Amino acid sequence: METTALNSQKELSACKDKEDCQENGVLQQGVPVPEDKVESGQISSGYSAVPSPGAGDDPQHSIPAATTALVAEVHQGEREAWGKKMDFLLSVIGYAVDLGNVWRFPYICYQNGGGIGYAICIIAFYIASYYNTIMAWALYYLISSFTDQLPWTSCKNSWNTGNCTNYFSGDNITWTPHSTSPAEEFYMRHVLQLHRSNGLQDLGGISWQLTLCIMLIFVVIYFSIWKGVKTSGKVVWVTATFPYIILSVLLVRGATLPGAWRGVLFYLKPNWQKLLETGVWVDAAAQIFFSLGPGFGVLLAFASYNKFNNNCYQDALVTSVVNCMTSFVSGFVIFTVLGYMAEMRNEDVSEVAKDAGPSLLFITYAEAIANMPASTFFAIIFFLMLITLGLDSTFAGLEGVITAVLDEFPHIWSKRREWFVLCVVITCFFGSLVTLTFGGAYVVKLLEEYATGPAVLTVALIEAVAVYWFYGITQFCSDVKEMLGFSPGWFWRICWVAISPLFLLFIICSFLMSPPQLRLFQYNYPQWSIILGYCIGTSSFICIPTYITYRLVTTPGTFKERIIRGITPETATEIPYGDIHLNAI
Repeated sequence: METTALNSQKELSACKDKEDCQENGVLQQGVPVPEDKVESGQISSGYSAVPSPGAGDDPQHSIPAATTALVAEVHQGEREAWGKKMDFLLSVIGYAVDLGNVWRFPYICYQNGGGIGYAICIIAFYIASYYNTIMAWALYYLISSFTDQLPWTSCKNSWNTGNCTNYFSGDNITWTPHSTSPAEEFYMRHVLQLHRSNGLQDLGGISWQLTLCIMLIFVVIYFSIWKGVKTSGKVVWVTATFPYIILSVLLVRGATLPGAWRGVLFYLKPNWQKLLETGVWVDAAAQIFFSLGPGFGVLLAFASYNKFNNNCYQDALVTSVVNCMTSFVSGFVIFTVLGYMAEMRNEDVSEVAKDAGPSLLFITYAEAIANMPASTFFAIIFFLMLITLGLDSTFAGLEGVITAVLDEFPHIWSKRREWFVLCVVITCFFGSLVTLTFGGAYVVKLLEEYATGPAVLTVALIEAVAVYWFYGITQFCSDVKEMLGFSPGWFWRICWVAISPLFLLFIICSFLMSPPQLRLFQYNYPQWSIILGYCIGTSSFICIPTYITYRLVTTPGTFKERIIRGITPETATEIPYGDIHLNAI
């Protein structure tokens, strides 16, 4: 299929503004096209116009070059674009730098020293079902912080038990194995209300306080993305930069606390024996993978709004460096405070840092903040930072789903984006209700471990195999050269073809051979919950074999011909649009 050259502005002048012209049986309306928008043989975003099959042979269906350029340019005009390059870069950085950089990375340091598109959408829904719940917790803490005395500093509240021990009170307090801190009881008994649930088999009712919090979160999300990247690109100027200001403030404050050096020493002192453990490498790979977020479809969605020759290579390097440096700095922010807590409790840092996941933020760090001077101020900015970190990633995750659907069904949703976004947000809200129950924290832990992790790794592995093995590394590098002007070197080719797929396969096999035994606080997950977790994880990428089966059944020819045709990449990805096809270069 050959590419038809697009004529210049001079050739388009035959059709004046607001005049109808007819040429070779094709009716067209004159549309002024700026000279800098149409170049010979290529449309600005990398689409070239090609005639539909048989059009060049049949004079009744032949298309003048001017008509081709006109229709193609009108279609391209409907595609959104970033207002500024920094809008895109901040959105990607905001997506990569999220809550995981603040709690998952420090915790990992402590612990160790076709069908694909549908699968991504389902995974994104699972993530939205629990990720926004964590932001709802942070919002509840933020609202509770607007008081003279933070509510998690006292043992005299209605939710406290006899085991509540406030060792910051100044009295001669003895910390026993049965003691619980005011921050722990505030989180578990007041915010989560776990004591009103018996586990996964009896989640209890829905917390109306958290329901109101997550409704407010979704309202903010909706009005940030309902108009597309034009609005979300402006919002990230606040949500992506504000956390760095707060991290700087908290880092300075943490470094001045007594005992902070103990936390820093624990953070930086390597345990060389750990390097011999397979789990360390699996955790490290999983952390950087989930932090940068390849395989979620978000980066593809964001990049689709860029110009065709945007330097994605430079963007990838900048985002990766900023993300890793943020994780490294966040470790200092967390561990200086953990050192302070260890000093106050007269314990080792390892004992203080044993809280896993969000508990590290909502119990340990919250308790440390509550006992600092100007605690109310630091509590407000800290939990506001957590919310902005989460919003960035939620914007990105939902935008990946929205962009995929709008591009797949433009004739249905292209003019109804606001309504479609509303449907997506409402669906995610109802999907979150199970995590808002009194036992919702148990569901969050299950979804976090099983519903997203292995599924995303599997999808990314299939993506890598499809692109670099079947589409071909040579063709892929040729496409990159077409965009950037240079071809990737051998290092990148070896990584794409061999190292990355094999490493992903290694991580997946490690997970399958030794699935995590889930435990949250004093609750041990039943054995059937592991089976449930596998079922939830499988439900997302089951779309891939289902679609493969569908294509094999509907493709004509013998079984061998169907297999060969199914794994052979199409030479041109054609997007039908009226009497022309847009050929994605």
